[in-house]
Amino acid sequence: MKIKNKPSILSHGDIESRKIVLDITESVLEQLDSYNRIKQLMSLEGDILRVGTREWDLSRKKHVYLVGAGKACNHMAMAVDEVLGSRLTKGIAIVKIKEDTDVFRRTEVYVGGHPLPNRDGYEASKKIIGLVDQAGPDDLFIAVISGGSSALMCCPVDGISLEDEILTTDVLLKSGASIREINAVRRHISALNGGMLAKRIAEKGAELIGFGISDAVGNPPSEDIRQPFAGYNGTPIGPDKTTLGDARNVIRNYNVFDRLPRAVTDHIFHSGPEAETPKSFPQNTYFRINTLPDASICAKKAAEALGIPAYILSTFLEGEAAEVGTVLASIAREIKEYGNPFPAPCVLIIGGEATTRIPDNSVIKGHGGPGQEETLSFALSAAAIPGACLLSIDSEGTDGTTTVAGGITDSTTYRTCTERGADIYEALRTHSAYEALKKAGDTVFTGNTGTNLCDINILYIPE
Repeated sequence: MKIKNKPSILSHGDIESRKIVLDITESVLEQLDSYNRIKQLMSLEGDILRVGTREWDLSRKKHVYLVGAGKACNHMAMAVDEVLGSRLTKGIAIVKIKEDTDVFRRTEVYVGGHPLPNRDGYEASKKIIGLVDQAGPDDLFIAVISGGSSALMCCPVDGISLEDEILTTDVLLKSGASIREINAVRRHISALNGGMLAKRIAEKGAELIGFGISDAVGNPPSEDIRQPFAGYNGTPIGPDKTTLGDARNVIRNYNVFDRLPRAVTDHIFHSGPEAETPKSFPQNTYFRINTLPDASICAKKAAEALGIPAYILSTFLEGEAAEVGTVLASIAREIKEYGNPFPAPCVLIIGGEATTRIPDNSVIKGHGGPGQEETLSFALSAAAIPGACLLSIDSEGTDGTTTVAGGITDSTTYRTCTERGADIYEALRTHSAYEALKKAGDTVFTGNTGTNLCDINILYIPE
């Protein structure tokens, strides 16, 4: 089971609606697990390594190394480690949470920091640099990268400290900037991100095969994952589309110049072309195994398999999470009352990445994340929509600053919160959604899911 606390969630509330939403979510997470996706693509027979439609003769390689980072890196790295077996010289993987069920043979696993970098991630990143720097032209690197690698694989350029990078990340995450805008800054202060790891590998003459999961809003659905993907970009192993000019504009547009470390603003505003990130790697082979819209497509199929009409509203969701919850409640009420734009019963599916703007840390009184704030906000209006149920989770299994994937609320949640002493309005004001949802029994716990495609939002409106 991907959703570990499903029995608890189904012990109260609009149970039938909750079961439908949870069953759909369970199916989505199972289909998207990167361990299964890579095992479908990758095999080793004697000296021949096959990945999709390509193959490599490992007898021509002196060493084979595995490097990786991301919130889905556990399952990605386990698959590669298992396929290669004794042919793997060494692996280093940086994950967000290490599970007891993780099994690695020749791969060292480090727990980095996310959403904020930490010292362990920094030290692991230095080990990756050391591994690359002693490599040669006869070596092969296999890299597994998913969302979250910007924080987990943290190694700032010379002149910028780890503490500077941590503060920069914290300020940007609370500025209201999109993840692409945040990355435009982070990639240009990193020695590994924004393609800098691939550049370092290329300088040693080694070959690179990259597996990537794209959580970027705006990318199209994945097609034939067996075919190398020519348009791969971003992450530590791909060419970077952002520029120093983009990074400067983000700092100006969100008015954070005075809140960022001086070393960071000096580097961004006073560096020349030598500090730009690489823009192409035609020599590398990339496989993109999932993109953000895939989750919504899987959810639609899962709902229809249950006999319920399903509609994808958008895979471009961005904006303030609490406001998204209010809007989704309004749509649910329109459907329930007047059958617009779809008749009930139906399932609405929304993919993307909502954010939470926190300009002043002093207002924070608890814990939470966008998915939890979204569902808690939904609960305020859902009280007037009998049977309506919304689940919002971060698909990789941790939402915001918590260890839960997100939340699930329905038309009974407001009453339950009131009865159990949880003030929803206060929780939203003080960014304490986790504490309120926990009192109501409405957090969703998965642990590592093996994928990372931003937010999964599933809304069910009964007849």
